[in-house]
Amino acid sequence: MQLKFKNSLFNAVVALSALTLAACGSNPTRGGSNGGLGGTDGGAQSVATVVVDADGESVDPRSIAGRAPTSRVIYFDFDTSEVRPEYIDIIVQHGRYLAQNSAGRVRLEGHTDERGTREYNIALGESRAQSIARMLQLQGVSSAQLRTVSYGEELPVDENHTPDSWAQNRRVQIIYENTSVPN
Repeated sequence: MQLKFKNSLFNAVVALSALTLAACGSNPTRGGSNGGLGGTDGGAQSVATVVVDADGESVDPRSIAGRAPTSRVIYFDFDTSEVRPEYIDIIVQHGRYLAQNSAGRVRLEGHTDERGTREYNIALGESRAQSIARMLQLQGVSSAQLRTVSYGEELPVDENHTPDSWAQNRRVQIIYENTSVPN
């Protein structure tokens, strides 16, 4: 079991984060420079999209959650909390967004597939959530903005007993908790 964050991945994330933060000047949120609102003429703005959170509820697109990056699920390989390279950019986007929006708060929900004991899966889900939290903190996100929770195997998105189902259940979901509209 690999519950420790590998040094090589850690170093790569630090380097990637530094390069990304230094090189970018744009906000990675949806909807361009006006915070996810429709219209580009600078005049009256109307809501262009309906944002839905992880629970299927509508979210005000002007809110912290409504303006956040839309990719909010990080998948993991079997029996590890090591972040796969294809998800680093998503984490960097959330890190940049949260560092720029100090009112933003996220809950990192760790999940596993059904294999393993309940205790083992709770620990693995927590380790996965903590991996994401560490990567966000490397980008300047305050620990006060982050909360981790592990559900282990208790909340599968796919209840079948197949390798494809298990792969969908091994995840961390990034849930924005502060959905109020900023002043």
